[in-house]
Amino acid sequence: MDALSCALLPASCTLCGSPLPQLSTVPICDCCWTEFPVQSGPSCARCGDTLAMPMLASGEAPTELCRACRLAPPPFVRAVAFGLYQDRMKAAIHALKYDRLHPAAQGLGQMLAQAIAQLAAEAPSEMLVVPVPLHRSKHAERGFNQARSLATVALEALRKTHPEWRLKLASSTLMRLRATESQAGLTPRQRRLNVRAAFSVPDPTAVAGKHVLLIDDIFTTGATARAASQALVRAGAASVFVATLARARLVHESSRGAFFDGAEDNSTNSPAATVQPASIYSSQDQPSF
Repeated sequence: MDALSCALLPASCTLCGSPLPQLSTVPICDCCWTEFPVQSGPSCARCGDTLAMPMLASGEAPTELCRACRLAPPPFVRAVAFGLYQDRMKAAIHALKYDRLHPAAQGLGQMLAQAIAQLAAEAPSEMLVVPVPLHRSKHAERGFNQARSLATVALEALRKTHPEWRLKLASSTLMRLRATESQAGLTPRQRRLNVRAAFSVPDPTAVAGKHVLLIDDIFTTGATARAASQALVRAGAASVFVATLARARLVHESSRGAFFDGAEDNSTNSPAATVQPASIYSSQDQPSF
């Protein structure tokens, strides 16, 4: 039946263009699912950013924190991601968000679950799971919130692999107050200003004293994660952890002895605010958050 159906109604993989050998609700071939770039190597213990070399602070012993997190600690405890925002991962996220390939959320949500599982040893046993919200105008235009779709699938997977973990989806906990422009192409400072005071907690009692797991599809400079986490902490959240599907890759200019951090703070006085975007990410790493 698969062979006959594929002959009558041929379809190609959305990511690589190869003919699909069988019918599937998700037009992504099995080979592509195995080629998603996984994040590896030394990374910041706070924001998950790549560490190009051991970081030294005024003659102190090497630290596991990146420069941005040491100079301006983020309001979240730790951020984790499954893989890098490039190649197959980038194409799949774009297909989900912009081509409305909703079934792709199933496979991508499983990957997000693996990222969240990295927090099992240190995160509280009970947390509210809060997807980063879209503004109502953007939600009406897109028709869905990709962060919520990914979170729903991830929680289903984690209920099987970590039944002792009590994770409750709380999509209405956080609200985006204004329609911010896309983060793609903005400088680090513009990204911070773009999301500053963009989030609010309508009912602070819903998060007061609670531990929160913030979910998004992409972690780039950390401006969105910091702004959303700050709103949750100010509303009384006991702690905030962040989990994303993908992490933008850093480009280190070791030939000039320079190191550029991918995380940002929300203060214009931080040294991280002087980083130029062209020096941080490669040309193919221009995510929207």
